[in-house]
Amino acid sequence: MSDGVTRNGLWAVDSDYSWEFSLDQGVTWTIGSGKSFEVKGDGPKMIWVRARDDAGNKSEIVVVTCVLDTMAPAPVAVSSSVDGFTRSLQVTGLEANAKWEYSLDNQISWHAGSGSALGTLGNGLSMVWIRQVDLAGNASASQVFDLQAAGSSMSHEASTNPLQPSKMAEGLLTMLIHGVVVRGDADYVRWDIPKNHRVKSVRLVRYVSEDAIAFYAIQSSNVFDAGVDVSRMLVYGHMGPADLNRNVLANISPEKLGEGPMTIWFQQTGTLPTEYAIEIILQAVN
Repeated sequence: MSDGVTRNGLWAVDSDYSWEFSLDQGVTWTIGSGKSFEVKGDGPKMIWVRARDDAGNKSEIVVVTCVLDTMAPAPVAVSSSVDGFTRSLQVTGLEANAKWEYSLDNQISWHAGSGSALGTLGNGLSMVWIRQVDLAGNASASQVFDLQAAGSSMSHEASTNPLQPSKMAEGLLTMLIHGVVVRGDADYVRWDIPKNHRVKSVRLVRYVSEDAIAFYAIQSSNVFDAGVDVSRMLVYGHMGPADLNRNVLANISPEKLGEGPMTIWFQQTGTLPTEYAIEIILQAVN
């Protein structure tokens, strides 16, 4: 057993003997059956459990405390703003210690956000779902935002010029670069890492194409002038369905991920169109 806030009132018991539990600090006891029991009713709980043999001998009492919370939180509020080519979805209404998540595939899979907004730049995405998950793990109903809705369209074809990359707005901790690429249509996008921050992860979170291989490279610069010189690239390689949710910076030393600009190059070398979304997460450092 473990203490904490939980939405699951089912508790496992590992005992070679009969066992019993009490929810009122030993005033009354309930004989257990099997290997688990369920506690119901939201709120703080103090649970006592002990074993007993056929002769009536009782073991020491195991005590665990928890807060049972099975109620879903309220939906978050999502508001939109535009800064340059970046559309930001500001998330408010989070419960204390709750986190927010977003989905790009009609709520089939969810990705944890950081900070208070999701910044998007590109022309590949339309629908984004956002929800909150409370400390106990209960998820709210989701809010859906259409990036292409009438009056809110913010479709931006990322720059094809490595010396003039499109630029993400500053002040965001969660960013999505998204687009549709084919042979001869490379995307170059830059983001800036502020002082006392570093890049936590860069992950492919969406890939829709019959061609399972695309190419990416990242340079620590405000332009991508490395050409094909891999020694000047921070990281490079292929991207496809097998790489979904893999942090491509996982093996890069933290001192190379701090303050300054970064520019990504994403390209499909084949003739089949590829829809993609790449997530960048920044984090504060001491």
